[in-house]
Amino acid sequence: MLNKSLSRRPCRVLHPSGPAILWLAAGILFVAQGLATAALADEAVFAPRHVARLQSVLSAEISPDGKSVAYTLAVPRQPLGGENGPSWVELHVVGAEGQSRPFITGQVNVSGVRWTPDGRSIAFLARRGADTVTSLYTIPVDGGEARRLLAFDADLQSASFSADGQRLALLAAEPHSKEHKEFRDKGFNQEIYEEDWRPTKVWIAAASGADKPRKLDLPGSASAVAWSPSGRQLAVVLAPTSLVDDSYMFKRVSIVDADTGQVVERIRNPGKLGRVAWSPDGKHLAMISGADIHDPADGRLMVAAIPGDGSLRDLMPEYQAHVSSLAWKDTQTLVWLADEGTGTTLGEIHLDGRRRVLNGPGTPILTSLSLAQNGQTLAFPGHAPEHPGEVFLQGPKDKSPRRLTHSNPWLNNLRLARQQVMTWQARDGLELEGVLVYPLNYEPGRQYPLIMYVHGGPEAHVSNGWITSYASPGQVGAARGFAVFCPNYRGSTGRGVEFTKLGQADAAGREFDDLVDAVDHLVAAGIVDKAKVGVTGGSYGGYASAWAATYYSDRFAASVMFVGISNNVSKLGTTDIPEEMYLVHHGKRLWEDWDYFLDRSPIRYVERHRTPLLILHGKDDPRVDVSQSLEMFRHLKTLGQAPVRLVLYPGEGHGNRRAAARFDYQLRMLQWMEHYLTGPGGDPPAQQIDYTAAWGDGR
Repeated sequence: MLNKSLSRRPCRVLHPSGPAILWLAAGILFVAQGLATAALADEAVFAPRHVARLQSVLSAEISPDGKSVAYTLAVPRQPLGGENGPSWVELHVVGAEGQSRPFITGQVNVSGVRWTPDGRSIAFLARRGADTVTSLYTIPVDGGEARRLLAFDADLQSASFSADGQRLALLAAEPHSKEHKEFRDKGFNQEIYEEDWRPTKVWIAAASGADKPRKLDLPGSASAVAWSPSGRQLAVVLAPTSLVDDSYMFKRVSIVDADTGQVVERIRNPGKLGRVAWSPDGKHLAMISGADIHDPADGRLMVAAIPGDGSLRDLMPEYQAHVSSLAWKDTQTLVWLADEGTGTTLGEIHLDGRRRVLNGPGTPILTSLSLAQNGQTLAFPGHAPEHPGEVFLQGPKDKSPRRLTHSNPWLNNLRLARQQVMTWQARDGLELEGVLVYPLNYEPGRQYPLIMYVHGGPEAHVSNGWITSYASPGQVGAARGFAVFCPNYRGSTGRGVEFTKLGQADAAGREFDDLVDAVDHLVAAGIVDKAKVGVTGGSYGGYASAWAATYYSDRFAASVMFVGISNNVSKLGTTDIPEEMYLVHHGKRLWEDWDYFLDRSPIRYVERHRTPLLILHGKDDPRVDVSQSLEMFRHLKTLGQAPVRLVLYPGEGHGNRRAAARFDYQLRMLQWMEHYLTGPGGDPPAQQIDYTAAWGDGR
């Protein structure tokens, strides 16, 4: 166990009470700053209302001939107009020269987009018209209406065509019985916790939709299925149950006879699992897997021989990055995409180990890849510091991906702050990196207030691309005069397995010391005012924000904790991922080391609390139970040593999805930071938010 001294420097009194003249001066200052903020809203700079209208490309699937890309576009609902809810997801198609056409738009939610094998139509999943379940549709590329190809007794989760286009492999949950539905309608809606789960099954159907789907009797619950090139076999990803913990930790690949449903071979992938793909000759199966059961993230590019003994070979065992996507170029060559540091790398590798990089410098951050039948033309969703997700294409003559879509042309009219990668050295000598957004109109030599945004996971990372969202201040914070820093502390992805494991069994240890070391680096560089440092983040980033407000309270002047951990003892008993917490994060059970779990809990250090803390949480969060925030709030309010506020979002889970909840969250987070880093401090700001003023005319 890492020993941390409980001694600390005397607490800084952030906003002491004093003579009335001091409060009057503070009030005058706050009014002036409010007027400055109002004036800022009229300038061409980024504001919360802009975040609320950002459209973003989610997926990109290239046509077999490489001439078109079908893509899904997230279109947010407006927080002050119409029905509240998550973003709509539309279907569009863009040509290789950038001509984009809308196909399925409006109040729709399109998913599972793929081209039919002949390239003449696009298949997608959606509920349309009178549908009561998610069904399979196709729409011709050369014009015409979408038609429902297949409906089922339950929501379709995916649909895959065999290579000849004659059959479909479907994923759908076992339908409820008629009797079950009748009793449920009469009010018998009780839940048997973690026992009444329904498995997702594989169903085989004719692509014509003429026959009733046939279920394959496979053990457990399926989450992905892929046809072999011959159409005789399926690669099926199965987990013991459909519960999220099994989905995270125990997905395994089985080779299944498509006609009989018999498992003919089992692949021994050792841990977390990503994408799976057959080679064109059906002799190999490639997948993105964890290195072992304790690997925090799938990121190794592995191949198994089919048929074989079930073993896997890591094609790039020394590669210090995380592979995120793959496709077969030919029977012996794979194209892969990897998160490497704060960027992404595109490459290809031969089964004999020869490899080369395919993208040049200045490449956008690519999030997945799709490869045409020619093996040379690729499509990607990608983002950059100047824009969120768009479609990119790289053909045989392109040295790097080129952008095809411009979903937010109005961004060209806004001034964006400078953004760059920054490296620093932790106290133990480890070199780390993150992404820094300078304050808009930055003046060298002047020190600025800082908002540090800590990513969750911790098996995640921040890339040097578009980093502004409802929860991450990014360009909005910069427009309001803050420096915004997103650190990739130890335990982050993008730097290989060893780096990702550095935070294991050391929760809130050196990983969170890295955050303080990053602040010290920014202060030493003359960019940040040490007395005006704020921190925020969600999930594991919320844990860091709680730690900063208690254990490291003398270092932070404001904190915003979102769906965060406050008590590791109770967290282990309320989360839906107990096995991941054991195998990947802590390496021990609660009863094996009670002191460790208490020592690494922010509530252990509540008596240090001097940092104004805003706590926000979805009331239906299954990952980090809302009780984590309730505990933190109750203890800090009872102590009464510094301001604390708790905001709960009904109907939201582990992160906000609805437009209103996202808009409210961002406004409250910014309000809290401004109040305590550049405003009067003291008592918390007003509970009410003036949404109309913040939205303005929506431009």
